[in-house]
This record gives sequence, C-alpha cells and structure tokens, in this order.
Amino acid sequence: MSGPLIYNIFPLLAGKTDQWIKWADHARRMGFEWVYFNPVQNPGFSGSLYSIKDYYSINPLFLLNNEETGYEEVELAFREIRQMGLRIMVDLVINHTAIDSPLVQAHPSWYKQNEEGEIEHPSAIDPADSRNVTVWGDLYEIDNDESPDREALWRYWTDFVLHMVRLGVQGFRCDAAYKVPALLWARLIKAANEETDNTVLFFAETLGCRLEEVALLKEAGFNYLYNSSKYWNFDSSWAIDQHEVFQQVAPSVSFPESHDTERLFISATEKEQVMKQRIAFTGAFSEGMQITMGMEYGWNKSCDVVTSRPGHQEAPSVNLVEFLHRFNTVRKRVPVLNEEGSFDPHVEFHKETIVLHKRSLHGDEGVFVIINKNWDQTQWVDLPFALYVLRVFHSGECSEHPLEGLQLEPAEVVFGFLKRV
Repeated sequence: MSGPLIYNIFPLLAGKTDQWIKWADHARRMGFEWVYFNPVQNPGFSGSLYSIKDYYSINPLFLLNNEETGYEEVELAFREIRQMGLRIMVDLVINHTAIDSPLVQAHPSWYKQNEEGEIEHPSAIDPADSRNVTVWGDLYEIDNDESPDREALWRYWTDFVLHMVRLGVQGFRCDAAYKVPALLWARLIKAANEETDNTVLFFAETLGCRLEEVALLKEAGFNYLYNSSKYWNFDSSWAIDQHEVFQQVAPSVSFPESHDTERLFISATEKEQVMKQRIAFTGAFSEGMQITMGMEYGWNKSCDVVTSRPGHQEAPSVNLVEFLHRFNTVRKRVPVLNEEGSFDPHVEFHKETIVLHKRSLHGDEGVFVIINKNWDQTQWVDLPFALYVLRVFHSGECSEHPLEGLQLEPAEVVFGFLKRV
C-alpha cells in the first residue's frame, strides 16, 4: 500500500462543486490517491476559509444550488469523487471560530476569556522578536482545555466529526493540532474509527511548533504529521533531525508548497529543473506527499484564504503533469519511497552534491537519494557503491547495469539502489 499522495483542491480557486469533481479527476490521472479540501463551511464576516461561522452550512461560493445547508450537494460531489477511487480529506478547525459565530452567543463559556470576562482573540508571538505579536481580530479562541462546559464542547466536536465522516470524509487535516489537547484528538480519532471500522486517517498540522509540543501529541494517536522539509536547503542536518524525532510520534507528509506558502514556481526562481528537484526530494523524504492545485502548471500567485477566486487560475508557465504521473508511478512501485524510513545522519553537506541514504524500517531495499544542490551547473558525483540508477527526471526505469559515478544535470535528483528495482 502506498503512502498518501495528496492533491490539495483549494476551494476558492476551484469554485463550485462541479469543478471540484473535474479537479479531482485531474488529480487521479496524475496518480494522486487523496484529494484534500480546505474548509468549505460558511465563513464569518472576514470571508476567511479558516474563520468558520457555521459548521453545519456550506460556503455559498461553492454551491450550484440554493438548498438550506448545502451539505446535500457536497455529499453528492464527494460520492462522485470517491467513485473515482480517490479518498477525501478535509480541514478540521476546532481551536477557534469566527467572532460572529452563533456559538459565541449560545456558548460563551466554550471560549477563552480574560480577567474582565472578554472573549480573547488568538495571537502569536514572533519567535525572532517578542515585540511583534500577530492578533487575529476576526477569530475568537476556543478553550478546549479548561472550559467549564468542556464535556458539551467536546461532544459538539465529536458530533461534527461524525457528521463529516457520514458525508464520506476519510481523512482530516487537523489545523494547529498542537493547540488542541491530545485527549480531545484521541477522543475524536476513536469516535471516527469506531464509526468506520478504522478507515479514517488523521493528519496533524504541526508547522511552526516546538519539538516538545509535537511529542505531546503522541498519545493522541495521529496517523501522520506534516514535516518542515519544504524549507530545507540541504545545507545542515536539521530536517533529518526533525525526521527522526517526528517518527517517534507518527510518519509524516512532505510538501513542496502549500496554501500558506509562496508558489514553488516562484521559490524555484521559475526554473523547471528546480521544481522537479523539490518534488522528487519531497516524495522520497517521507511516507506522504502533498501538492497544491496549480503547482503542476507553475502558477505564480499564492493562494489567499479570503480573496482567491476561480478567475485567478493562470495559464501554464510549465507543465509537470507527465512528470508527476511518472514520479507517482515510481513511488508506488518502490516500497522504501512509501515509508518514513530512517536517514543516515552522516552527510557531507558542504559539497555541491549530497547523498542521502534512506533505510527501510520494514526490511525492504533502501535508496540513495543523490541531489545536485547547484541549480545552474552540472556536477560529477562518485557514488558510494556501484548503484542501479533511476533518473526520474527522464525515465521511470532503472539503469540496466550498476554505475560507480554519473554526471548530474543542474538541480537533478537521482535514486540509486544496490539491487535493480
């Protein structure tokens, strides 16, 4: 069974439910097995997808019809997507709501309050400068830890998760997972899997949190974490160190871009080879991989949780559809690329070309991930052993004979094996 290959259909860019189906089929044809939707519920006054006003009604921007809640239409769309053989993941946002949510009036004790009894907005301190504090004025923070009405609050979240599961959802990306008690996550995970005979997966969004905060999530029972390898420039060991810590909790998902980051086409300075480098590395680094819609076409404009619209879809700057299909096919065929594995920490990061040795935790053949860090120049690399080489930029097949060295193209990533795969 392959690790999760996830395609993020950003709903504000995709549009209405009929377009979700078209984008899902596009993802399927590239070899992805999951489609992930950011929040589709009705937002508050700010219009932000992550500022949910009503958990039981759908954002009218996504609906073809004007039915009461919109969930019937979404259920039909999800059913058609599942019939393609795809699995569906959605965001689960339970650490805050919109400030104009009916829950504020109905259940004020569910929210964090200051000494004056005023409900608090969530905020974040810049770790580089504690004087810089970001406050989200369109949100009120939920008190999942110490609400005096905690049992009713937790029951509300449990009922919502079961509502989504019955709609056909098979996975949840748990937003800001480290800000929610592990015991609550454990309860939600248990409820979802009792409903479905253990077929629902939970993915913890843990970006930006400390390693000790990740460790606290172990008792929750998450299936996957999101790692930070997108930001690794192959210049030090921190991503490998994080990888080793994370796998004590759960395997992880890598991504070359997300709805929160700039587009890969931009960060790769519009170089197709560099885009391929980040994709190939991403897919080899961890058990799961996720991309965002439009990445395969080199879309420039970052996703915006308030202002993005279908009219912001762009003409292709590149076309990586065939490459992604080839890479996903290789990934499914080679077991070590579908597991978290363990990396040899002894890497010569000072060199222009690095060799990462990923060992299988299940007794399968390991892989040497050979990366030319130089975006503009070819590099000769002497291989640590005579290896069968798979140059995924060009082919899905291994070399007929083992090689002791090879000339890498600018930014190229090559997979090497002791046995032919």
